[in-house]
Amino acid sequence: MSEEISNDKVKLKRAYESPAADDGLRVLVDRLWPRGVKKTEAAIDHWMKELAPSTELRKWFGHDPARWQEFRRRYAAEIHEHRDDLDRLRGLIREGTVTLVYSAHDEAHNDAVVLREILLTHR
Repeated sequence: MSEEISNDKVKLKRAYESPAADDGLRVLVDRLWPRGVKKTEAAIDHWMKELAPSTELRKWFGHDPARWQEFRRRYAAEIHEHRDDLDRLRGLIREGTVTLVYSAHDEAHNDAVVLREILLTHR
């Protein structure tokens, strides 16, 4: 965790958006494969299920914005239990741009937003 990760090296993109050349490595950060997305069309380079929220937390949150702050707190605690996976992701980011791919409809309240925030702030 020595060097800082710059803002432009970690992008967010819904799994339903088309891959782009400037995505860099595409890392799926959901526990479940996005419904209706073909693996051949998703262009996912890595699937890091371990960094996704637990099934229990995901179901509790239910993408309810009223639970957002508590979800962020609980999810950050879960992520830190998977430090090796988090460090592996940081290593990929040091090598180049990484796009965190997620399937949630809400682009402001989802696990990829929290994960990106953690990556950028070194918590």
